Amino acid sequence: MTREHERLNDAKEPSTPWRRWGPFLSERQWGTVREDYSPSGFSWGAFPHDHARRRAYRWGEDGLQGWTDRQCRLCFAPALWNGKDPILKERLFGLGGHEGNHGEDVKECYYYLDSTPTHSYTKALYKYPQSEYPYAWLRGENASRSRLEPELELADLGVFDEGRYFDVVQEVAKRSPEDMLWRITVKNNGPEAAEIHVLPTLWFRNVWSWGGTREDPVLKPTLELHDGSLLVNHPQLGSYRFHVDSPDLATPIPWWFTENETNNPSVFGTPAENPYTKDAFHRHLIDEEKDVISPHSIGTKATPHLKFTIPAGGSVTIRCRLHELQEDNGIKALDQFEETLEQRTAESDEFYDDIIPQKADTEERMICRQGYAGLLWTKQFYYYAMDEWFRGDGNSAPPPPERRRGRNRDWKHFHARDILSMPDKWEYPWFAAWDTAFHMIPFAKIDPDFSKHQLLLLLREWYMHPNGQLPAYEWNFSDVNPPVHASAVWRVYKISGNKGERDILFLERCFQKLLLNFTWWVNRKDTEGNHVFGGGFLGLDNIGVFDRSHALPDGSTLYQADGTAWMAGYCLTMLTMALELAQTKPAYEDIASKFFEHFVAITEAINSSDDAGLWDEEDGFYHDKLILGDDCEALPLRIRSLVGLLPLCAVTVLKQKLLDSLPGFRKRVDWFLANRPEVLRYISVRRVEGEKNPGRCLLAVPTEERLRKCIQRLIDEDEFFSGHGIRSLSKAHAKAPFVFEHGGQRNEVRYTPGEADTDMFGGNSNWRGPIWFPINYLIIEALQRYHYYYGDTFTVEYPKGSGKQVNLREIANEISDRLMSLFKLDKDGYRPCFGDAKRYSDETDWQNLLLFHEYFHGETGEGLGASHQTGWTALVVRLIRERRESLGAS
Repeated sequence: MTREHERLNDAKEPSTPWRRWGPFLSERQWGTVREDYSPSGFSWGAFPHDHARRRAYRWGEDGLQGWTDRQCRLCFAPALWNGKDPILKERLFGLGGHEGNHGEDVKECYYYLDSTPTHSYTKALYKYPQSEYPYAWLRGENASRSRLEPELELADLGVFDEGRYFDVVQEVAKRSPEDMLWRITVKNNGPEAAEIHVLPTLWFRNVWSWGGTREDPVLKPTLELHDGSLLVNHPQLGSYRFHVDSPDLATPIPWWFTENETNNPSVFGTPAENPYTKDAFHRHLIDEEKDVISPHSIGTKATPHLKFTIPAGGSVTIRCRLHELQEDNGIKALDQFEETLEQRTAESDEFYDDIIPQKADTEERMICRQGYAGLLWTKQFYYYAMDEWFRGDGNSAPPPPERRRGRNRDWKHFHARDILSMPDKWEYPWFAAWDTAFHMIPFAKIDPDFSKHQLLLLLREWYMHPNGQLPAYEWNFSDVNPPVHASAVWRVYKISGNKGERDILFLERCFQKLLLNFTWWVNRKDTEGNHVFGGGFLGLDNIGVFDRSHALPDGSTLYQADGTAWMAGYCLTMLTMALELAQTKPAYEDIASKFFEHFVAITEAINSSDDAGLWDEEDGFYHDKLILGDDCEALPLRIRSLVGLLPLCAVTVLKQKLLDSLPGFRKRVDWFLANRPEVLRYISVRRVEGEKNPGRCLLAVPTEERLRKCIQRLIDEDEFFSGHGIRSLSKAHAKAPFVFEHGGQRNEVRYTPGEADTDMFGGNSNWRGPIWFPINYLIIEALQRYHYYYGDTFTVEYPKGSGKQVNLREIANEISDRLMSLFKLDKDGYRPCFGDAKRYSDETDWQNLLLFHEYFHGETGEGLGASHQTGWTALVVRLIRERRESLGAS
């Protein structure tokens, strides 16, 4: 057992809180729904970036790769100034959804390089230009560009040319749960000496301005020690000491103090309540205002001011330590600093040597390390109490009446104050239910307890709606994400323990709450009771011809192939979980039988030839179907997209041995099939006997014939099969877009391999061509299950026209390899995910840095959308593990 594994075990005890501190600070609190107190609900305008340095937040904090405790009471983050910028660099900058030509977009270059699950060691890099940061240029140019043009990125403006930037590397090591060391290394990559100011800032989240208790926390010098340290007192956290020094500075370090409170005259034009405000350090350093720093050497926000002139190619180091006073480990100030960092670095290496398959090559190990680092760095403190948000705060004006009629009005029970796994801490600094489900699959290998906690949390009564719906995301909790929570529970259950040692209590606790969610789906999304589902949005944004979040033309009804497929898969997962629970609790056999029957009913409906059926024999594919008006005319929407491939993913294989161990369930299944023989026309239920195979039972939506037709399209490079994975829309729609005309309106779906050219769902919502990891991962898993059942008896021609026959596992492996190739050096020494940004391969200080984008260009593989969506794109680490394990087995 590695030392980090020991810490994970120790963290289960309250006396060793290794999980209390971490990089839990958001990278964007401004522009979020939580901070929106406007009548319009336009959060980007209600709290813009320009307010962030001057205005206290209500529900959280943000900072530059910052740290905080589990309840975001005390925060740490470095602030930077290059002597030219108009503002301190205290947080990451980007464009709001209304400012750019492709939606929200962070305009910074930063990278997560390492982290252990307890954050006993973390490492991150921020690249800071030495020239003035081009805030106005980025805003103006991106606003003027059309959707058909690329975004203007920070690097496009030449600010990194000739190496004229600083590499700011922040490493953190925990000596113990309450003793943390920061090493901030600033390197000048440029050809000339350059000046930089570094302000390692400590502050308390403001809770006192919103009607909270007046037990104010305080920061003040530790005068009795004469060591330049800071005394930190907080009514709940307790007492700490904060030390800062730099071996590159010989002079005493001056401390500045202020309060984490809003600059009312600047933001609102109202009288000042306090002369010492949140933006004091900015005003003092950049605007040269003298009286904005507290002369009393006390406050709720404090920093030392460190100024360096770094020679070309040189570097400087800042060292910080925060430790609890009661934790007496006999170490004074910054003693044993470097030794502790070296030890924690080695322990991180040891941990990942145990986690990453030994057969992984150097490239794959790097992908895994940075993929896991991104997952761990994007954990964030998330606080949102809907009842308080609706009601308003005692010390503030009442909220506008529009709020009670606005977003999330049916979710007054919702109350979150937790560390959550975020999709991206800048672009999506809020949880999304189906993102979380995919995050937990790679998470389960490195931190199974956190994975299980996250999945259980969204099922708790303060998250889940009383009617059984899971909250989607803060912009609209009532939007409907795909029901993948159950499958994540099952995967985490299997990944996080060996057979006979798995957490059956976790599985049962989740199963009971998932029953409520499943019932909500059946009652709300199968409105006509015909086992064909709508669902609406379902996370695939603009994949269809209509905005599926809103009412359809003329009151029409949309039968969704993806909604129906998701529910068929939901049935199978609940069936599998019930059978597992039935091994020790026979009552679950009855529940399993119901899910089997429900799956059969859905499968019969989606494959039927009547109006509810979604298989299109003419096209050999599954399609949505529009039921028009009072005439109930059924029109297939012949768009070949992931919507029609998702029915392939509703598949499971049951071992005969399992069925034989549950005679009650097997008897019910046999009776059902004997008395409903017509359903065998639509589903594949077979038992295969053999010397080495005692029998397996396949449950799947497509028949073998229909499966074969869909797979032929799947692996056709003129349709779905890109050089880097499965496209979200068939390339055939480049030449033949789908056009729908009705009621005088014309709607079109055209293959768009890169950024969206439609404003449906905003800028970076594009499911009309790019490659998305989550659905690719589901398709790979499904093909593996089909192969587990069919073996080599099911083969297809691949590549097309080659005459070569391959089995479905080989197809799954080929998709995995293509997805992995996004991050690997190609034959020319470039990584496809970086497009034409050659600096990542040609320049030493950019090499071996990775980004995990939201989605990828359907032709080139270039990363698009959110640049740090390590959440579901980190599924690549799972693919690497599975590929290396399969190669080892073979």
